Amino acid sequence: QLQLVESGGGLVEPGGSLTLSCKASVPDSTYYTMGWFRQAPGNEREEVSCSLRISSTRSYVDAVKGRFTISRDNAKSTLYLQMNNLKPEDTAVYYCKLRVTFLVGEYDSWGQGTQVTVSA
Repeated sequence: QLQLVESGGGLVEPGGSLTLSCKASVPDSTYYTMGWFRQAPGNEREEVSCSLRISSTRSYVDAVKGRFTISRDNAKSTLYLQMNNLKPEDTAVYYCKLRVTFLVGEYDSWGQGTQVTVSA
């Protein structure tokens, strides 16, 4: 069964930085689209950033553009999210998602989430 394990969350002051990691239980993540999502209390889960399979083309939600950077090490099957200039509104549980694409469909696998709290 495919597993994703996130790490790197924590408590940080406004303006601070954190780096999240997501390790996937696959030999090589090149052919999987992976992304970061977050969910704050009372809110729906939203996509923060995505890295497409093969091309690694990146996308970001407007709220984090210029502050967050997504990257991946396919040989280690690990996805990263470098978060700089964090704001209180970034407080949420952050989830990693890996999408398996088949000829006739797709399947999403999620990590357990890691808490990010931005507070003075």
